[in-house]
Amino acid sequence: MAKTAAKRTNDPEGTRRRVLDVAALAFQAGGYHATSVHDIVALAEVSPGALHHHFASKKAIGLAVIQERIAQTIYDTWTQPVAGARTAFDGVLAVMDSIAQSLDARGTVLGCPLNNMALELAPDPDFRPAIQALFAEWTTALERKLVADGAAASGAEAHDLALMIVASYSGAIGMAKAAQASEPLKACRRQLARLAAELASGMAPPAPASTRRPGSAPRRAASRRS
Repeated sequence: MAKTAAKRTNDPEGTRRRVLDVAALAFQAGGYHATSVHDIVALAEVSPGALHHHFASKKAIGLAVIQERIAQTIYDTWTQPVAGARTAFDGVLAVMDSIAQSLDARGTVLGCPLNNMALELAPDPDFRPAIQALFAEWTTALERKLVADGAAASGAEAHDLALMIVASYSGAIGMAKAAQASEPLKACRRQLARLAAELASGMAPPAPASTRRPGSAPRRAASRRS
């Protein structure tokens, strides 16, 4: 009995998804520069021609990973949980708890995918706008939640708080990656919890020295209406 030839499937979108999935994992684990197109072809189990049908260059793959895979990760990990939390700080602290727990369970720290790409690729003018745009989206989502909570006295203060949260997390997760331990992230979380408690109690942090009159003391913030 003659063997039936294997049916060849044509799934361009599936191929594209597979390339982006393996590229995102490879960039996260080993870095963009350390990952070659040949590596991606082998990991995705596609032909070079199939890959180049969707992506003209490795840079095109990198940009798609940032805009499609990393953007979705930021939304799923940060934006959506914080938006659904009772307050912005409740959401931020819960997210950081969840990430620290996952790091402890896994035993390795790969870092924040956006932060990793920023450190490696931000000097490249082709990558910088995509990286900046994603950090801006992340910060803006936090800013909106802080404003809705009444956690900040003004939009400018909410923007600064949101920027500080993203920068603090990015630095802490980078230090956690260097140490291969979650403690830097947990320390950052503890200090953010302390700040949240101070803001909730109506005690504002001291104003920057440049905005205080000489000889004036830090002042207590006026209590906000509930």
